[in-house]
Amino acid sequence: MQTLFISDLHLSPEHPELTTAFKHFLHHKAPHADALYILGDLFDFWIDDKDPTDFAREIKTALREVTLNGTPCYFIHGNRDFLVGKRFSRETGVTLLDEKAVVTLYGRRVLIMHGDTLCLDDVRYLQFREKVHQPWRQSLFRLLPFGLKQKIVSKIQSNTRQDKQNKSLDIMDVSQAEVERVMDEQQVSLLIHGHTHRPDIHSFQSSDSEKIRVVLGDWGKEISVLTYDDQGHYHLDHQLLSEYSGK
Repeated sequence: MQTLFISDLHLSPEHPELTTAFKHFLHHKAPHADALYILGDLFDFWIDDKDPTDFAREIKTALREVTLNGTPCYFIHGNRDFLVGKRFSRETGVTLLDEKAVVTLYGRRVLIMHGDTLCLDDVRYLQFREKVHQPWRQSLFRLLPFGLKQKIVSKIQSNTRQDKQNKSLDIMDVSQAEVERVMDEQQVSLLIHGHTHRPDIHSFQSSDSEKIRVVLGDWGKEISVLTYDDQGHYHLDHQLLSEYSGK
C-alpha cells in the first residue's frame, strides 16, 4: 500500500514528451496507489477550465481514467495553475484541496502545500500572487475571449522568465522560519511541498521535536515522485525522462 506525490510537471503543448511521461505514469503507476496527490504546477499555465485545445482535453481524459478506475486524485493549486476550478474537478474526478491541507497518511498527520507561500524573501512574486488571487480579478479574466486570455498569459510568462533570471536563487527558496511557523500552527512533524525545484529531504529541530520537510522535484530531464507507504517509509524517486517515456 502506498501513496504518490508529484508536483511541478509544467505540462504544455510545447513539450509533448512531458505529457507522454505523465500519461505513462498515470497508466502504469497511479492505478497501484491508494491515492495520488498533485501539489501544484501540473501545468506550465492553466488558462481556463473551458480550454478547448486538444492538449487540455488529453490531460483531462487521462486524469478521468485514473479516477474512474478507483484511484483518488487530489490537487493543490500552484503558482502556474491557480485557475484550475470546479469544472476541471467535475470533468476529471480530481478533488481540489486548500492551499494548506493536512491529510492523514496511514495514521500520520501530514501537511501538504505547493510551497510558494513559504518563500517570504520572494517579495515581488508574493505581491503578484496577492493580486491575481483576488476573486474579482479572476472573475473578470474568465469573461475574456480565450484568444485574448492566451495573449495575456503569454505576456505574463515572458515577464516571469525575465524576472526569474534577475533573481538570486536564495530568494526563490523557502524561509525556514516560515516553515517552522506553519508546521507548528498545523501541529505536524512532516511537511511535503514542491515549487522550489530543489528535491530533498530536510530534518531539523523545532519546538523541541524533530520535523521533516520533503521537497518534491520538478519534471524536466528527470521525473520526480515521492512514494509514502503504509509502514511510514518514504523516498524520492528520480528517473531520466527519456527512459521513463520510452524516448
